[in-house]
Amino acid sequence: MPTTNLPLIPRPEGLYCPEGDFFIDPVRPVARALITHGHADHARAGHGAVLATRQTLDIMALRYGADFAGARQVAEGEMRVGGVRVRFHPAGHVLGSAQIALTTRGQRVTVTGDFARSPNAACAPWEPVPCDILVTEATFALPVFRHPDPLREIGRLLDSVAAFPERAHLVGAYALGKAQRLIMLLRAAGYDPPIYIHGALQKLCDYHIAEGVALGDLRPATVARGRKGDFAGAIVLAPPSAFAATWAQRFPDPVICFASGWMMVRARARQRGVELPLVISDHVDWPALTQTITELDPAETWVTHGREAAILRWCALEGRAARPLRLVGYEDEPE
Repeated sequence: MPTTNLPLIPRPEGLYCPEGDFFIDPVRPVARALITHGHADHARAGHGAVLATRQTLDIMALRYGADFAGARQVAEGEMRVGGVRVRFHPAGHVLGSAQIALTTRGQRVTVTGDFARSPNAACAPWEPVPCDILVTEATFALPVFRHPDPLREIGRLLDSVAAFPERAHLVGAYALGKAQRLIMLLRAAGYDPPIYIHGALQKLCDYHIAEGVALGDLRPATVARGRKGDFAGAIVLAPPSAFAATWAQRFPDPVICFASGWMMVRARARQRGVELPLVISDHVDWPALTQTITELDPAETWVTHGREAAILRWCALEGRAARPLRLVGYEDEPE
């Protein structure tokens, strides 16, 4: 795509703003980075300076250590970065996640990062931001992706727990965002017993609690030798990587579950050996994505990582200008 007078330019490092001389969610170390949220494919260590929400900076420090960048600045209110006016708005994806609104070269640009419009008690809700150019993710940008009510999926989990009280239910959930959302959904569904968590989730759960997210009674998922039965009927959350290790074998005939928007794709569930797939996503699905574009009515829609072709075709049929950015380095549905 030509770069003349564009407010943002795709480069190997990431999305670059010439007027402000910064990158948004760069995948390589840069001098100045604006970060939308703390997932590892968007928030990387090694930048000279990082501007992000306070919670995202905290999360990056938890994950990478206090010296993850040369300098850190909390995004508060409207700021100027170079010649660009910048404001961070909630994205509804994970704790601290933000859309970055820019006013540059006479145009209002909103970079969504990853975003979700469905209610999520573990983070601030998505906020509509009027713009001339909308830069949107396309993780689930296919008409087949229509995510069900997450409380219905939690109901399926609780029904299985009731049906198999002798078995532990091991739920794969990414450490940042998904695990805490699942816990909040379980609490909203009236599940009061302790929820057991893998050690890899502890720091981020503790941080959510410190930030006022009431996760309830959480306990370590530690199995003593010869005591597998202690977890009969329990719900245990762990990062997906734990299921490939001997850790999962410590539980009594576990029901393997996984919470992701990708669990709509049966082949993915089979590949992971998932007995109970839970379709719970922290990204917009097809109806929410097309609704967002319709409501914001930008002059142009730029599509980043994900399934670009279908949403570009939809925009063309709707008479909307759109273009792919073809950025690389982002996962399908990250942690």
